[in-house]
Amino acid sequence: MIKTLTRRTTLSAALAATLVGGMAFADGHAIELRMSMAGSETDQRAVAMTEVFGPAVADFATYTPSYNATLFAQGTELEAISRGNLEMSITSAQELAQFFPEFSIFTAGYVHQDAAHQVAVFNDPLFEPFHQTVIDELGVRLLSVMYLGRRQVNLRQTREELEVMTPDDLAGVNLRMPGTDAWQFLGSALGAAPTPMAFNEVYTALSTGAVDGQDNPLPTVVDARFYEVTNQIVLTSHLVDLNYIAISEAVFQSLTPEQQATVQEAADAAAEAGRVRQLELEGELVAFLEGEGMEVYEPDVAAFREAVQAAYLGSEFAETWPEGVLDQINALGAN
Repeated sequence: MIKTLTRRTTLSAALAATLVGGMAFADGHAIELRMSMAGSETDQRAVAMTEVFGPAVADFATYTPSYNATLFAQGTELEAISRGNLEMSITSAQELAQFFPEFSIFTAGYVHQDAAHQVAVFNDPLFEPFHQTVIDELGVRLLSVMYLGRRQVNLRQTREELEVMTPDDLAGVNLRMPGTDAWQFLGSALGAAPTPMAFNEVYTALSTGAVDGQDNPLPTVVDARFYEVTNQIVLTSHLVDLNYIAISEAVFQSLTPEQQATVQEAADAAAEAGRVRQLELEGELVAFLEGEGMEVYEPDVAAFREAVQAAYLGSEFAETWPEGVLDQINALGAN
């Protein structure tokens, strides 16, 4: 289901930002930037924002993060920003596709090739219409792109019980995926039976067998301690996952040009710091997971890529993709 918001919502957000801009907080700053995210405080995105972004804007704003979806439920942050109830979030292309179907191109399996390709796409003129639509229709500005990692399939079964080499091997496997249409489609394209579930419910569901597995980058598997309740990692690398650092456009416009520049630079620096650390972690964590008794192996990635891309190109998702954009994305990856 595609979500819609009225222009009145955007105007109410602008009014809220104006009111916030006129208030003074206990520390003397005129603006508070509350960040709501589903991840924990040890998540590398959270660490980068706290250690890099927060100090960079400290001269004129108070950065206040909230973790584990305790401030706003996962998937509701964008609407909260649009309505003036929240200043910042770390959002996904999947969540944006709920409002703007064309964003599903950035959720498709095997479209982004690596972390550098993500940055190139975000900063290329091809992304500008996407960026402007989010500002105009939702009142949200996407500041920078964060590398979340290559998503892998993580299962409770041992490799002896279930070896996954092609999408056919995932038939009937209840794979937890976030609840949006884009995520659920990706799970189906991989060959699994996708099960919608909030992130903070996944550990318990894996431990009880309510789901057979989940998909996330290796750093998230370790950060959430999923290796305690699963037995194997299948290195499908089916999605080079990303998040966007998002801020209320009304709040952003309430800042001076110099403050806006500082916020933008701080977001880019936080994204780069998180990206570097995520890449380092991915290089280290296979050995760690194997040391914890996990079986880690690579399937027939070509078979997965062929099946997933065919599923997307034959779906209604591809019908919403602007003409020629996929070719432009692929060309950037070839450079």
